[in-house]
Amino acid sequence: MVMFLFLVVALAVVVAAVTLAVVGGGGNGPLPEAAPDRLRDTLPPDRPVGRADVDGLRFPLAVRGYRMADVDDALSRLGAELAERDARIADLESALAGARAVAAHTAPDRSATREEGDRP
Repeated sequence: MVMFLFLVVALAVVVAAVTLAVVGGGGNGPLPEAAPDRLRDTLPPDRPVGRADVDGLRFPLAVRGYRMADVDDALSRLGAELAERDARIADLESALAGARAVAAHTAPDRSATREEGDRP
């Protein structure tokens, strides 16, 4: 019986404390909205992304891990940069192959030159 009375009194004290905190604590009005934690160090918009930029990229934590919008933006930017670099590499490789083909076609055959030079 004593234990039951103790639990009832403890429950009444807890309910009273919560009620006072909710009702009496609202004198200053509602709390201001918290600004969402955003990505501070974004990828540079004015130059290509480098290794140091990717290494220094840190996403702010959200309730369920990372903010999906920040991660999607960063991955989209990195994907675009990689596609641009792949296209540039393909252009340079085709230009190099064309230059080699032209050089091979216009260069005189060395074996024929030697044979002509060996004759008196």
